[in-house]
Amino acid sequence: MLLKNGFLVNPGTNLCEPADIRFSDGIIHEIGLPLEPQENEEILDISGLTVGPGLIDTHVHFRDPGLTYKEDIHTGALAAAKGGFTSVICMANTKPTVDSPSVLEDILQRGAKENIHIYQTASVSQGLKGEIMNDFEALAAAGACGFTDDGIPLLDAVFCRDAMKKAADLNLPISLHEEDKSFISDNGINAGQTAEKLGIQGSPAIAEEVMVARDCVLALHTGASVVIQHISSGTSVALVRLAKQLGADIHAEATPHHFTLTEEAVLTYGSLAKMNPPLRCEKDRLAIIRGLRDGTIDLIATDHAPHSTEEKEKALTEAPSGIIGLETSLGLGITSLVKPGHLTLMELLEKMTCNPAALYHLPGGSIEVSAPADFVIFDPEEKWTVDRFLSKSSNSPFKGMELYGKIHYTICGGKIVYQP
Repeated sequence: MLLKNGFLVNPGTNLCEPADIRFSDGIIHEIGLPLEPQENEEILDISGLTVGPGLIDTHVHFRDPGLTYKEDIHTGALAAAKGGFTSVICMANTKPTVDSPSVLEDILQRGAKENIHIYQTASVSQGLKGEIMNDFEALAAAGACGFTDDGIPLLDAVFCRDAMKKAADLNLPISLHEEDKSFISDNGINAGQTAEKLGIQGSPAIAEEVMVARDCVLALHTGASVVIQHISSGTSVALVRLAKQLGADIHAEATPHHFTLTEEAVLTYGSLAKMNPPLRCEKDRLAIIRGLRDGTIDLIATDHAPHSTEEKEKALTEAPSGIIGLETSLGLGITSLVKPGHLTLMELLEKMTCNPAALYHLPGGSIEVSAPADFVIFDPEEKWTVDRFLSKSSNSPFKGMELYGKIHYTICGGKIVYQP
């Protein structure tokens, strides 16, 4: 196939220019302007559209195995492709937990049949209990791209330090859910003005901050590649910034909902705006944006967390936390970060492509000769309305919202895997 007349934005090589791109057998062979069509070559004219590397999400929940009434590998892959993602990294808190090579290999084998690249983390501890460490070497040999007990914090500091050391020995990232539950009365809603209006205590930022502070120090001492997942507090951002300055190999994820919404969204959307960690204050949202601007936060991840309508319709304090995010991530990034001038489009894509690829040692993330033919093709100026989801679930506060950045094609492995 030959992509003609596109505008290339590639943070991996810092190129931002018109370009044609030729690829076959899933690999990019030529980038230039103009490239003349060859015999029997399929031409895709993308005049007026931007082409970037296929997006990479370091934090998704496909609920498979065990909770497939919410999502499964196939519907998750469809949602990812619609959102411009060609690679996703699934979390390990499935049922059963991904704490053995057999469970891991089953997921990877089934994921290999989908039209996007599906990678899988393994859990740090057996059964997510934070007590017995898994066999990291065996799990890495079976294909784990990293380790995490996401959803459950590692409360034992010595256990966490030892896990970091094991991950560092294997040169794989360890991702941490930062939440000291002893501070929390009602999870999923910030302990602030909204919680007061609702008559509940909520989840204070200190529950995240004390864990982030500890793990920044542990990262500094172990040399591990440590990821602070779904950062929500301005103080947490400052702690990560300091740890980076001190030389820690530490990274942080920001979700689109945390850089777009505040705790007040709970009053409008109810449980659709309930997540862990919760939406916090405007000052926290702005601190996250500053962290994205200065590179303290180097990853944008969705924490795609599907739940059924019946679950989300429960009373606010009983409904599960989490929202879906794959199909709205790029649009929210352009609308909330690029359009207001917080980030350039190049900077946005950097945190959604080459940065996650480098951290997790993935083959994608950049448009270069001999690289995978994985692309997202979109119009950053074109508006679209969030309506029908390809995810099995629809728990999103963004339904009905108008966003910039309509996706026209997702190409993975040289094949069109999504077009409206």
